[in-house]
Amino acid sequence: MTGFDAIAVGRRVLAAEAEGLQQLAAALDEAFVQAVETLFAAKGRIVATGIGKSGHIARKIAATLASTGSVAMFVHATEASHGDLGMIGADDVILALSKTGETRELADVIAYAKRFAIPLIAITAQPQSALGRAADIVLAIPDAPEAADELNAPTTSTTLQLALGDALAVALLERRGFKPQDFRVFHPGGKLGAMLRTVGDLMHGFGELPLVGAETPMHEALLVMTEKRWGIVGVTGPDGGLTGAITDGDLRRHITGLMDHTAGEVMTPGPKKTVPPGMLASEALALMSDPPPAVTVLFVVEDARPVGILHIHDLLRAGVM
Repeated sequence: MTGFDAIAVGRRVLAAEAEGLQQLAAALDEAFVQAVETLFAAKGRIVATGIGKSGHIARKIAATLASTGSVAMFVHATEASHGDLGMIGADDVILALSKTGETRELADVIAYAKRFAIPLIAITAQPQSALGRAADIVLAIPDAPEAADELNAPTTSTTLQLALGDALAVALLERRGFKPQDFRVFHPGGKLGAMLRTVGDLMHGFGELPLVGAETPMHEALLVMTEKRWGIVGVTGPDGGLTGAITDGDLRRHITGLMDHTAGEVMTPGPKKTVPPGMLASEALALMSDPPPAVTVLFVVEDARPVGILHIHDLLRAGVM
């Protein structure tokens, strides 16, 4: 189309929405703190609701909250009027989204919240609207121009709603002290699930460990090294603690008279790279890759004792990259 510049349009839209986000960040006030504390203290669920585009955003906010440790769900405002209000309990908190705050489909949700004294948090651009006046807490989004202002199609406003929902979710997870290990419980599949698996999930157990005592003759240590097929053998002390390891490099350095030595004489003392079973798999991969030296096998150690072994292939097979 003559005169049409898609890149210019895209940049204009993104600039408009970025400006709205800056206004939203600057406008955060005590109401946001009150909202976070109210959601944190909820004995029941966080019920996100809305209609139209705001409904789609409410559904996404509920999903984000649920994946970050909050008990949350979405209730469609229209369906609420036809029986789904029964899904909302007295211990819940309602998070209602509407740019204008005058969405008639929210009337029954508002009335229900008031009847049963259920805390109502509004996300709206019109604090003096019906929704804003009824809400216990109002999170006001800037009444910024939509990116397609001449059409007034929800663009900037829904971006602001979504971003505010993300801000609530992150503030809540930090308020709870939510950890990556907790996050993994809700994300067991896919790339994210793989990155949040632990060493203990992927390691080979004690029965597969290549271990010998320090006084073991090298011909016996070599048999263990060959049998277990890890390219390494760990050397333990009298208390069972890991005191060293023998790799191919150690064998080459002691090739002359190798069989005249014990494992303790050939080993490299105190392996510099070991991992606990609770470490994230992604951290273990970073440790393997971080020279000097880069390694392909790590002993898994707990209370100074070897409890497992982890190969880089275990991480790659699990999708940890």
